[in-house]
Amino acid sequence: MRARMKSLLLGATILACSAASHALADEQEIVLKDAPGRDIVEANCSACHSLDFIQMNSPFQDERGWQAYVNKMVTIMGAPIEEEDQKAIIAYLAANYGR
Repeated sequence: MRARMKSLLLGATILACSAASHALADEQEIVLKDAPGRDIVEANCSACHSLDFIQMNSPFQDERGWQAYVNKMVTIMGAPIEEEDQKAIIAYLAANYGR
């Protein structure tokens, strides 16, 4: 049962990433603020969704909010982000896109 659930989550993640890449075709390139951790954010977050997600949600998020988002992406959506990278992503987002 657990293996089936993992398989379903992986399939849903792949499908979501595929759909996101098609949706990106008409979008302008998003350039994130130049600060430590930007490369980690770009490499991990843009794998499945546009980086405009960050800019759109920045007025509403503080460090706890970004931590919740990153946790959701890893635990629910199955994003394969190492723990150290998760910390770097949260620190970057809180410092540069937090309220």
